[in-house]
Amino acid sequence: MYQLFWFCLAAYGLTQMLAYGSLFDRIRPATGLLGALFRCPMCLGFWVGVFLFGVNYNTELFTFEYTVANLLICGCVSSAVSYVLCTVFGDNGIQIGGKG
Repeated sequence: MYQLFWFCLAAYGLTQMLAYGSLFDRIRPATGLLGALFRCPMCLGFWVGVFLFGVNYNTELFTFEYTVANLLICGCVSSAVSYVLCTVFGDNGIQIGGKG
């Protein structure tokens, strides 16, 4: 169970850094298909999950068996976690209420 927790935390953190971190401002695409991908935490989160699945052999935080099903599951879990947490937490903390 802890492996899933660490995976979700790593996926959210990496997605946040890639999508919103000023460290990546100079290399983050602004237009086109890649620009749209980097503006969407759900879309970028999927590919972050696929990346983390690919490197899971090199970490002790989480280890998943290398199967196509696990690849897709990790991508989907990362996408969902990244979307939900990016929706709930913003630069100023917890975002309460909707657009009104």
